[in-house]
Amino acid sequence: MVTSLNEPSPDTTPDTDSGTTPDATPDGGAGLSALAAARIAVGVLVDGGVQHVVVSPGSRSAPMAYALAEASAEGRVDLLVRIDERSAGFTALGLALATGSPAAVLTTSGTAVGNLMPAVMEANHAAVPLVVLSADRPDELRGTGANQTTVQPDLFGEQVRFAVDIAAGTDPRRAIQTGLSAATGAFPDLPPGPVQLNLAFRDPLVPSKGEELPPAAERQRYRIGTEPLIMNLPPASTDLPERRTVVLAGHDAGPVAEAFARAHGLPLLAEPSSNARFGPNAVGPYRLLLEHFGPGADMPIERVVLFGRPTLSRPVAALLARADVQAALYQPVPVAWYEPGRRTELPLENLGDLAGFAGRGTTEWLDTWLLAGSAAQHALDGILSAEAPASGPAVGSLVWKHARGQLLLGSSNGIRDVDLAGLPAPEPAATVYANRGLAGIDGTISTATGIAIGGRQDTTVLLGDVTFLHDVGGLLLGAGEEQPSLRIVVLNDAGGAIFDLLEHGAVREAGTYGDAVERLFGTPHSVDIAALAAAYGVGHCSVSTTAALAEALAQPVEGRSIIEVRTDRHSLRQLHTRIKDAVAAAVGGVLTR
Repeated sequence: MVTSLNEPSPDTTPDTDSGTTPDATPDGGAGLSALAAARIAVGVLVDGGVQHVVVSPGSRSAPMAYALAEASAEGRVDLLVRIDERSAGFTALGLALATGSPAAVLTTSGTAVGNLMPAVMEANHAAVPLVVLSADRPDELRGTGANQTTVQPDLFGEQVRFAVDIAAGTDPRRAIQTGLSAATGAFPDLPPGPVQLNLAFRDPLVPSKGEELPPAAERQRYRIGTEPLIMNLPPASTDLPERRTVVLAGHDAGPVAEAFARAHGLPLLAEPSSNARFGPNAVGPYRLLLEHFGPGADMPIERVVLFGRPTLSRPVAALLARADVQAALYQPVPVAWYEPGRRTELPLENLGDLAGFAGRGTTEWLDTWLLAGSAAQHALDGILSAEAPASGPAVGSLVWKHARGQLLLGSSNGIRDVDLAGLPAPEPAATVYANRGLAGIDGTISTATGIAIGGRQDTTVLLGDVTFLHDVGGLLLGAGEEQPSLRIVVLNDAGGAIFDLLEHGAVREAGTYGDAVERLFGTPHSVDIAALAAAYGVGHCSVSTTAALAEALAQPVEGRSIIEVRTDRHSLRQLHTRIKDAVAAAVGGVLTR
């Protein structure tokens, strides 16, 4: 619920950190002027670890904008400006993902605040410290029909960890400190996540006559270490029982999942955004192998150890739902993606207890998985290499192979293509991100931009054409705004291909609802992506074969560029059928020897 600060705080002493003295309100009251309150707010935010603020223009938020401009001139904070609040929200989300620090987004009042809802929802379920600074009218103007005035306090409801309504003229210090604590997970049993600081401002909203920006100071920037990580754990004790356990690494599992699998001699089934899809125990096309280790198999899976959040495939969901399989979830800290008691896995807080649950794998158990995985990968690669035209799985495989620095995988088919065809490497080559909190296609370009700027590394984003078009406004950077090193790979199959791989594809093939499925789910289009790229001043090239794509990906990342990969989605269902059949034959041959 929202906290309301409707009376001036008794603490109206000068803010020595910001070097400003609170001013009286125009009516002679003891409250702070709008700009004085804003300067205090900015000082607390910067002192609390906020390194980046994304600003969308507006009048009611002007005091914060001026205060941020002053802090930016002094080299205390980095500002980004975006005219679209939805893009601003996801850019801030990306900045928080890449830096691990709270990132803020500032909007004016009215519908501007509502445009942040998708980013706030994603941040909630992904536990990202996103700080919403929503400017508002003072209390005397609320409910009067004043322009751009709505009910902003608690607008985001249960989606935020903390919300506070800071009345005009009050000292915002304590409220913002509490908000930052909530955003960064400083409270027990509360994971990090978004917060809303609703700041009401009363006229005047601009600096006094004669005030000037401070002299510009060089911003001392530090690049956050976001290189891929590798962990080592001691080998599992020989006293542990031998069990047919698999390690399942879902989104955001981290390298501890790979280290645990290696230490316990267990097969590792890792989603791309787990940042654990590497190492000697990793199995590539694992989701096509699970049926071969089912209840009727010679070596059925007995237990699952889950790290992170599994989000990508129905075979994995079916595995976790099996009554004959015991599952445990490694959960050392509170998480935001499920409610306690709503999942069936046994939550375990430390690796010792997890080791006792998992046991250790026999050489036969691990070797069987690795041989089956190798056979499956060989069969899959054979299918893909036999076709010169690019396909989703081929694109996913190549992007995974070539990505360095940072990689963002868009929702829909892109991340699933990598999950299917991306060959695990001995060591990780890129830090992988994905908006899997709610797995929406919202704001992917903007998120990638924030990740690239925040991480200060070359960044690649793989996304489909519908996802690209959904956030094409994220390509807009104002004159003078920082240009990220960002390569955008757009798999353009002129519509939404993922539905062809679901039940809707079978409905379309049956014919009776074919036109409806194509229009309502396929959403065909004929957008000229090259023209869009030119309009936004972004480099563009178009390829249609895997060879041409590999050549394009081998080039260095310089500024922003788009690689458009033209494919045919109508043959995708058949391709996946051929892949599944080839893998089944190859794996069957290995398992029956």
